Amino acid sequence: MYKNYLLSLLSGLFLAFSWPTYGFSLLIFLAFIPLLLAEKNIREQSPKHNNFHTFFASYCTFLIWNTITTWWIWNSTEVGGVFAIVVNSLLMALVFQLYHLIAKRKPKRFASIFLVAIWISFEKFHLIWEFSWPWLNLGNVFSEQPQWIQWYEYTGIFGGSLWIWIVNISIYTAIVAYQKTSNSKVLIKKLILSLSFIVLGIFISLYQYNTYDEKGQSFTAILLQPNTDPYTKKYHQSSDKIALDLIRLTKSKMDDDVQFVLAPETVFSRKTSIENFIQGHAYKSLKSYISKYPKSSFLSGIDLWKVYNTPKMPSATANRFSNTDQAWYESFNTAIYITNEPKTPEVYNKSKLVVGVEHFPFRSVLQPLLGDVMIDLGGSVSTLTPQDEAEIFIHPNQKLKAAPIICYESIYGEYMGEYVQRGSNFFAIITNDSWWGNTQGHRQLLSYARLRAIEHRRSIARSANSGISAFINQRGDVLSSIAYETRGALKGQIQANERITFYSTHGDFIARIASFVAVLFLLVGLFVRKTS
Repeated sequence: MYKNYLLSLLSGLFLAFSWPTYGFSLLIFLAFIPLLLAEKNIREQSPKHNNFHTFFASYCTFLIWNTITTWWIWNSTEVGGVFAIVVNSLLMALVFQLYHLIAKRKPKRFASIFLVAIWISFEKFHLIWEFSWPWLNLGNVFSEQPQWIQWYEYTGIFGGSLWIWIVNISIYTAIVAYQKTSNSKVLIKKLILSLSFIVLGIFISLYQYNTYDEKGQSFTAILLQPNTDPYTKKYHQSSDKIALDLIRLTKSKMDDDVQFVLAPETVFSRKTSIENFIQGHAYKSLKSYISKYPKSSFLSGIDLWKVYNTPKMPSATANRFSNTDQAWYESFNTAIYITNEPKTPEVYNKSKLVVGVEHFPFRSVLQPLLGDVMIDLGGSVSTLTPQDEAEIFIHPNQKLKAAPIICYESIYGEYMGEYVQRGSNFFAIITNDSWWGNTQGHRQLLSYARLRAIEHRRSIARSANSGISAFINQRGDVLSSIAYETRGALKGQIQANERITFYSTHGDFIARIASFVAVLFLLVGLFVRKTS
């Protein structure tokens, strides 16, 4: 039995050390094989307690993977970090346990198809449920090798998940066949077939990568990186001082050709209403500065709220002021867009919210039991109110259409496709990853943005508080960047592409098919008796 637990530990290490941005991604094609072998051994050698041993072995695998890859959550919240690691590992182990139950009842091929389908279904589920945490979806693993996955413009990251599972199961099947027959020729033949599938995927992508031409109108943008430590009082300084600081940063790179200036998420971090902000000196200063450059516009993050003087809760996401029973407020993580036009600025409120930081999952059930346990990231310890649908910011010249993507939203491929459907021709990502410190957290989030560039063939301008601010092209290449914990401004050119990819149109179709297959196979596996 100890041998099987060692195999499960090996799978955990393979998964962890394949992960971006520090890992060797080819390890992912071997990562599940030790665990699959351990499950087979347990199933055959320990008929009385194989459910327990399989669950425990798989939980060890996934706990190692989650801990090594996402330990950095601890930097901002010890409780949240432990919860994310322990619970996500548990969910993965439960998914693998379903495979184990089917493998005991059905032939190997049936069980293998079910495993692929149920895992991809789980990844899709992690994109849409209340505790959404898709950070470790398998297709993300190739974010540092964009030249290998250009076909994501057709499949999205679930094409990568499918690719990984097919290779893992193919090699696992070859090893099992060799264990039964000791026929080395058959083993070599099957391994070559598996290797060929890896090479074919990379070869097709390399052809796309080397023949792809950047599409769309070229334009100039400036990315601001103020590098303000969010754990100090300076982060919450007045909006007037912040506006002057952003203007000073902009001046170092500004000229008449610049059309977009981007500042980070919640850079204006003192809560205010949109009406008060527009009437204030900060907005007037930015508007005055932008007016000197007729082509330019300014997109920034801001922390807004809307107050309701009523005893009745105005919405499901409203929060009560602690010192009164009469007043409520809705809180927003907002992108604000300022142009030279006389109209009031446009706003977009973040829609994909971070669990426990911006969103209280199952609030009506859990809040009466737990109280207010929101985590303070960005000056707010309240549930945010999301916007119902994606929105784009259109430049006055009518040709540039920015998708305002706020931080965590950049991990949701199908959701970002909604911006494309609405006409967006480039992605403007604003983020503040400083809460995690100089760890893999901010590096991985930047890396995942490269996947979105490929899926939708949209160039990306990314402004981050402490970094890494960067320009990314439509092939997923980082063109230029500002290093982490560096204050400055970055000027560059990217292109606004009007073409809509297959993935932008059809979204996570692989996951939808997988979900149908998983349910069908689960029902057959549990309720249809094995025939002789």
